[in-house]
Amino acid sequence: MKKLFKVVLVALCVVFTANLAKAQNKIGYVYFNAIIDVMPEKTKLGKDLQDYQKTFVDRLQAMQAEYQTKGKAYEAGRDKMTDAVRLQTEGELGDMQKRIQDYSTNAQQQLEAKQNEWAKPLLDKVKTAVDAVAKEKGYAYVFDATQQIMIVSPVSDDLTAAVKLKLGLK
Repeated sequence: MKKLFKVVLVALCVVFTANLAKAQNKIGYVYFNAIIDVMPEKTKLGKDLQDYQKTFVDRLQAMQAEYQTKGKAYEAGRDKMTDAVRLQTEGELGDMQKRIQDYSTNAQQQLEAKQNEWAKPLLDKVKTAVDAVAKEKGYAYVFDATQQIMIVSPVSDDLTAAVKLKLGLK
């Protein structure tokens, strides 16, 4: 009888420990992009980025127009140019082309940096809401389902709706 009691006690301890470990590792997921897509701040951010990008596009188009104009003038008068003038003009066209490429690369880098800078408060807001919901519901880990490939995902562990509710979104 004592032996049976010990076996039952050990079995209960194992079951209790397993349940405790399972409760501590509650895992959920959220569709981060689905939340951001319905936030009103995203629309303003998109417009601000388009306006910022337009300044670069306008300057780039002006540079390309100047390059094309000089290129056409070079093509039209190339046969009448001396070798020295032709080489100088070709060098100028090459320099212009390099400046255009450098400007384009630099503009892209500045645009990405500005996008990251302006998006940070929005992302922080969503992350704070995800943290709060995870804490309220007892989740130890929450994954961004937009970035991960999920094979099996129970509906009860999708925190997207709860996070949207926390942010006051529909």
